Amino acid sequence: MRRATFRGGIHLPGYKELTSNSATVVLPVPDKLYIPLSQHIGAPCAPFVNVGERVKKGQKIGVGKGFVSAPVHSSVSGTVTDILIMEHPSGSFVPCIVVENDRQEEWAESVKSATDTEILSPEELRSIILNAGIVGMGGATFPTHVKYSPVEGRQVDTVILNGVECEPYLTSDHRLMLEKPEQIIAGLGYIMKAVNCRKGLIGIEDNKPDAVEKMQNAAKANPGISVVVLKEKYPQGSEKQLIYACTGRHVPVGGLPIAVGVIVNNVATAVAITDAVEHGIPLIERYVTVSGDGIVTPANYLVRIGTLFNDLILQSGGFTGETEKIIAGGPMMGKTVFTSHIPVVKGTSGILVMQKKTGKISAEYPCVRCAKCVDACPAFLEPTSLAKLARRRLWKETEDGDVMSCIECGSCAFICPSQIPLLQHIRRAKQAVLAARTLTSAAQ
Repeated sequence: MRRATFRGGIHLPGYKELTSNSATVVLPVPDKLYIPLSQHIGAPCAPFVNVGERVKKGQKIGVGKGFVSAPVHSSVSGTVTDILIMEHPSGSFVPCIVVENDRQEEWAESVKSATDTEILSPEELRSIILNAGIVGMGGATFPTHVKYSPVEGRQVDTVILNGVECEPYLTSDHRLMLEKPEQIIAGLGYIMKAVNCRKGLIGIEDNKPDAVEKMQNAAKANPGISVVVLKEKYPQGSEKQLIYACTGRHVPVGGLPIAVGVIVNNVATAVAITDAVEHGIPLIERYVTVSGDGIVTPANYLVRIGTLFNDLILQSGGFTGETEKIIAGGPMMGKTVFTSHIPVVKGTSGILVMQKKTGKISAEYPCVRCAKCVDACPAFLEPTSLAKLARRRLWKETEDGDVMSCIECGSCAFICPSQIPLLQHIRRAKQAVLAARTLTSAAQ
């Protein structure tokens, strides 16, 4: 069995045994849902309903204001009681539509099963995906219909589904592959048809042999689809690293996967596409891992979009020990949030609660010039040099050092024996470079 990988990266303790062997639990739907109008990269949505209006499950309640956008839908039937500003898992504050659940579970008229999916054209598939509000569910949340739109002079020859899930603690994609393999394969088939492609790959790390077996069995009837078994390493789930591991192709600096004829989607996105195409169901729920040493009972849940983090934490028995931090996502690339009163969004793959003993910040020491960060960097950068330039606020020099190619995986900071917060300095440099570019463009 092939074991592919990429250059660089690190090996992390997984802690996946906390949740990987337990079946997914359907979370009881709360009395109120807080549905953000911005759950994707691109233009936020505008409200499509008014306070006091009754809505149905799957009804569109927010519409996109640009091409790079995706509508949002109500995940329950009930009454719109408010439109307020709330913190988003990304750390920003966005408008949220509050829907009071009436427990009727009445579906919108637009939700209905397709009579014949075989006759759907690529254009019709892209339209269904758009109207269902589907975005990348691995965390990037790029509107999926935009990714599938034709690009002049470019042809997609390979679609890769990301089933790597290389972040510690997270197992929601693992459980999805065990519990819904047929839907994943069907979704990959619809993606391939939407982009006129005949080759599909599913990348899975070798620490998930049960998922590999499930997906291989589900793909047997599809000669154009195969499973690529990858060595366990972080950040193998990053787009460019996954493409190289699966195909041997290098995405150019500043380029997109389409430049090498590839499109990458998460396995959860494929399931959402199957639901939309076959049953007319928009993206209103997702699998979420709740884990960490600060949680009483770690588990995976099937959760309605708009459910508060606190509802999942309480369902898992609440906090244990002295809480240091709550992380939206994984411990490496997730965002620390300051409250649990935050809604689950389309890109929420996990909620981690860490005790103070494990979240303690170590003292920083001078760089010892060991170059471990250089060896670990999957983007072929020199993190220690970029951090030094950033500390001196030499933004142009960091740009010349290709700082914008950093994927912010955190491998450099994790491996550094001097505990230097390399990623923080690099992120600051990237922000400064982007700000300078914006000022330059505005002046022209």
